[in-house]
Amino acid sequence: MADETSDNFFNEFLDDYFAESEEHLAIVRNRLLAIEQFVGKASVDSAHLDELFRSFHTLKGISAMVGLTPAEELAHKMESYLGALREGRISLLPEGFEALIEGTRTLEKVIGAYRNNESLPDIDRSSELIESLTGAKPQTGSAAETKDTEPVTETGKSTTSQQWRFVFVPGAVHAAAGVNVNSVRASLQNIGEIIRSTPLIQEGEIAFEFIVVSDASETDLAGLEKSGLTFGPLVEPSPESEVEVAGGSEPSTATASTSSAASAFVRVDLVRLDQLMLFVSDLVVSKARLETQLKSMRGSISDRDWRGLQEINAAFGKQLRDLRHGVMRIRMVPIGEIFERMRFVVRDLSRETGKTVVLDIRGADTEIDKFLVERLMDPLLHLVRNAISHGIEGEAERLAAGKSPAGHVRLRAHTAGEVVVIEISDDGRGIDTEEIAARNPHLQLFDAAGEIDAPQLLKIISTPGFSTRDQVDRASGRGVGMDVVHQAITELEGTVSLETTRGEGTLFRITLPLTLAITDALIASVGGHMFALQQSAVNEVVEIDPKSIKIMENNEIVLYRNHVLPLVRLSNVFGYEKKESGTLYAFVVGSGSRATALVVDKVLGLREVVVRSLTDPLLDIKGIAGATELGDGRPILILDAMEILSVAATN
Repeated sequence: MADETSDNFFNEFLDDYFAESEEHLAIVRNRLLAIEQFVGKASVDSAHLDELFRSFHTLKGISAMVGLTPAEELAHKMESYLGALREGRISLLPEGFEALIEGTRTLEKVIGAYRNNESLPDIDRSSELIESLTGAKPQTGSAAETKDTEPVTETGKSTTSQQWRFVFVPGAVHAAAGVNVNSVRASLQNIGEIIRSTPLIQEGEIAFEFIVVSDASETDLAGLEKSGLTFGPLVEPSPESEVEVAGGSEPSTATASTSSAASAFVRVDLVRLDQLMLFVSDLVVSKARLETQLKSMRGSISDRDWRGLQEINAAFGKQLRDLRHGVMRIRMVPIGEIFERMRFVVRDLSRETGKTVVLDIRGADTEIDKFLVERLMDPLLHLVRNAISHGIEGEAERLAAGKSPAGHVRLRAHTAGEVVVIEISDDGRGIDTEEIAARNPHLQLFDAAGEIDAPQLLKIISTPGFSTRDQVDRASGRGVGMDVVHQAITELEGTVSLETTRGEGTLFRITLPLTLAITDALIASVGGHMFALQQSAVNEVVEIDPKSIKIMENNEIVLYRNHVLPLVRLSNVFGYEKKESGTLYAFVVGSGSRATALVVDKVLGLREVVVRSLTDPLLDIKGIAGATELGDGRPILILDAMEILSVAATN
């Protein structure tokens, strides 16, 4: 039983390790790009170096605690190199900066392989490169450095304060009280400097040892026993104790406040948030059933009782909406989490292609569901690569066109109601429709003599296997770019649109729902059957007089805001009986020249619905995004507006 408890705890601790590693690697990537401007100069901004040093120091420590020795060793050597930079013993040369970049990538691969239970990559090349730059000799034993016999903390502050040994033994009682390794570490950082942290096996249980330098008295430390810590003075420090060599800088106020603020945050497994959202979804269904039941009782109770029930129902509805929004907020993370990673991509491709490219990021604080963020990485990666490989011209070509020598790639994000809009644009050459047409004999995608509008162009370049490159390079040219983007965004219930102008650039616009679990939907009836359509996909609901419908080339159209609006009857799409008389209603979807009206018999209202995905291959039907119920137990299909238009176009 004890072994099982220890295993469960260690697995939970590993989850914390991976989460904290991601946070520090994100800081490292950001700060490495910030110090690139100092390459070859006499000094480097100390604030950036300090933050890099602290992140690698933490990565080293937590990697040691989980027994990931390659990550510990590599982080230590990079930390040593940064320490030498901070002390001014060496300068940041191009080869040194490239070594930091390569070392960071290797560290990411080691941690990623460990997380996925894969074989660990070799770190020798990165380690040797960094060692040669630092001039440091490899050490045996723990990854430690000493400077005379005086202890020096990670912030570089020399101290003669007492060294204390703390031991924490995790257990179910502590976990229930919210006490874990992370909270213990945060508490110890508040009373001093942690100079060593080591996992132990103590009487068959996992324990953690912390060596802390602090000027606090034993009386001051007594309160920590409530957290399950045992402690005492370190009378005989081990010669292998981990004592860091750093510059002479004092710990900054920002560092102290960060340590204190860490205790205000709790890491929660996304699976638990999924379960919480599922509970909220069940409540939404129960709310719908309650409303259905109340309607059936209207004629059997007094007006006074009816008003009371309606007030309770309205209050329940408001509370449920607040709960739903609260849970959604917990799941939200800034999209800047992946925007910042694109800086590395742009830097690498700029060097590889010889083009000067500037990345402009706006709206990085826009929040989106964590589930969506994790699945947006590949689409954004493909679009940024395409922008640099296909869009941005070389310097000579840009100067000849009257442009600045540096190309610009822009990432922007903002919310609009219940959707988030992400734009990826460049100021390059734009998409050459003539070149697209020239490839028509091979792909037979459209009539080359016909004019290509943006939606057609997007459809063409998203065709699997299509590419405008004859030779494959690392950035593009395999014909697997835009089809991957289109498929990934479609699976997330989103849409992709394209705007391009020859000689001026290209813009891809991705529209996604903020979350996939619960949404507002318009309910409509067609041929006696009810359907739902997500409100975020509908621009407008309009009434249509059947007499105003015109026929053009076997297609129905109406005049709409001084433009022609094509009609698609859902009764025709699903093979239901067509309504011949009376007012029709339509949902206007799409934009620009692709705006189309989906005609229904009647609009029944707006409801909050739970989206249930249809995973059975037999139910994988184009135009159906999922299913829901409105409280009466009957399933209602949720339509995918853009796929409906695609299906209608092929009929």
